[in-house]
Amino acid sequence: MIAAAALALALALPSHASAACKTIVVTKAAVSYPHATTIQAGVNRAKPCDWVLVAPGRYPEKVVIRTPHLHLRGLNRNTVIVDGLHRVGQGIVVDTASDVWIENLTVRNWDRKSRDDEDSGGNEIWFNGGDETGKIGASGWHGNWLTAYDTGLLGGYGIFTSNSVNGEFDHVYASGFNDSGVYVGACPDCRATVSHALVERNALGFSGTNAGGHLIVQDSVFRNNAVGVGPNSLPNDIPPPQLGTCDSAANTSPTPTITTTRLDRCTIFRRNTITNNNNLTTPANGTSGQLPWGVGLEPVGTYGDLFTENTISGNKNFGILGVENPVPFPPTADTIYFQLAGNAFTNNKVAGGGIADIALAGGLFGAKQSVDNCFSNNVYKTSMPADLSPWSCSLDQTPNPDPAAAGQLLGIVIKLQGQSLARKAKGQPAPPAQPTMPNPCAGAPKNPLCS
Repeated sequence: MIAAAALALALALPSHASAACKTIVVTKAAVSYPHATTIQAGVNRAKPCDWVLVAPGRYPEKVVIRTPHLHLRGLNRNTVIVDGLHRVGQGIVVDTASDVWIENLTVRNWDRKSRDDEDSGGNEIWFNGGDETGKIGASGWHGNWLTAYDTGLLGGYGIFTSNSVNGEFDHVYASGFNDSGVYVGACPDCRATVSHALVERNALGFSGTNAGGHLIVQDSVFRNNAVGVGPNSLPNDIPPPQLGTCDSAANTSPTPTITTTRLDRCTIFRRNTITNNNNLTTPANGTSGQLPWGVGLEPVGTYGDLFTENTISGNKNFGILGVENPVPFPPTADTIYFQLAGNAFTNNKVAGGGIADIALAGGLFGAKQSVDNCFSNNVYKTSMPADLSPWSCSLDQTPNPDPAAAGQLLGIVIKLQGQSLARKAKGQPAPPAQPTMPNPCAGAPKNPLCS
């Protein structure tokens, strides 16, 4: 908790304030003062530490930022709109630049060429620290007071960061994506926070592939998605796995060994509301469409995470469903057997899971080391296994999930995957206006928009 507080304090500090910094105004209005008429032109003029301040308007353009230490901010979250018009491509991309801020605007309707063609686009806001290299290439990403949505079937990710560390998403909204609304990936020790997010009507609300270490997802709402929250381990977005221990940066194995419940966990999901994630009309791609639907919290092959003080309700099939993840499956000679190990579920309120409020599966494949998961002080009615006392967090070690219950769950998961793949997807509605930044001129160097 001390580490989390220090991280929050560091993220709150002002960044690169200097008398030498200037503001570049972007506006479509006929004004007499110097300005740019497109966001990209303003970004191109900017030097490190400058601000690009954008007046209300619709900007049908892709924006690429390669300048570090840059602020891009709209004057109004709902009326500064980077509009893709359902064209193929990316919305705003930060290309391996560190300490970049994107704030107080909307990006919408940037699409992929096809449902599964990630390379063609479909990301509304993407902090790309080095997706092509598979290495951490940027430090310092900041996305605040942002709206991202898609009303078609080909929007991929809403608000997305990969291969970057030391950042935050705060007061963000995402809807209508065939993968996840909010995504944090490919950071073994992310040193990041997601706070005050509202994420709805996506195939998956939050996804964190191979994102761990110091990572906190808190005080957010995930509702009306097909699946609410799904940290996961996969072979892509290297290096795997998703490992939430405080020493995750030192790990070198895709399938680390967990030997006790007594872990220092720094990947924490806390105080979130995860509700009514039963939406089989959302778009889905070939990967997200395989997830069993109607699940609130679904850790998939994760290690060493803490899930605490969350309110999980109204999810038709499972409130919490933890599973191991052999990839590919059915197993081949190349399968990586991601276990489900060392996760702690404490002080959560879970209700409304039609099959079970809490379900735990694992220990069926590979090394069969889905061990040292634990549950304590949760409020719930039903679980699989029916008796969770052998997995109490008061124990130093806990076993693999009950093999009979795990086998039964595997059959249920396969059935739900089939139902998910058979969904009748449709475009999701545009969202209502979201709260805008209270004082968008705060911190900006002197400029005519804020005079």
